Amino acid sequence: MAANATIYKVNVNIANMDMNYYAEHNLTLAKHPSETDFRLMLRIIAFVLNADENLNFSKGISSDDEPDLWAKALDSSITLWIDLGQPDEKRIRKACGRSEKVIIYTYQEGAALSWWKTAEKDLKRFKNLSVIKLDFSAAL
Repeated sequence: MAANATIYKVNVNIANMDMNYYAEHNLTLAKHPSETDFRLMLRIIAFVLNADENLNFSKGISSDDEPDLWAKALDSSITLWIDLGQPDEKRIRKACGRSEKVIIYTYQEGAALSWWKTAEKDLKRFKNLSVIKLDFSAAL
């Protein structure tokens, strides 16, 4: 955690009838000084979309070796790796090699489209990778 990080506490109740998942999560998030409020909200949304008892926020921006969110099995193997934005291919290759499933949520309209056009061909080879474009306004 960064020295000047702002700590947020969030209580999320999830009732997902499609996945038969019902839970209350009391989350503690550290907002890195360089992180925007919009990106912090997107991390919470990514948590809700993939909610699981093993899903946790990692060091995120302040660590190159960890995703924004991840789920680990009891043997410490990574079952789910979630990144936000447009990571480079080296990071994606590393994530796909270390995790059973990798999800990248892109969210910046122009940058995401440009990144995808450049990276799509190379990323299609990763069978455990999903790239999802989140389309939210900055008023989120």
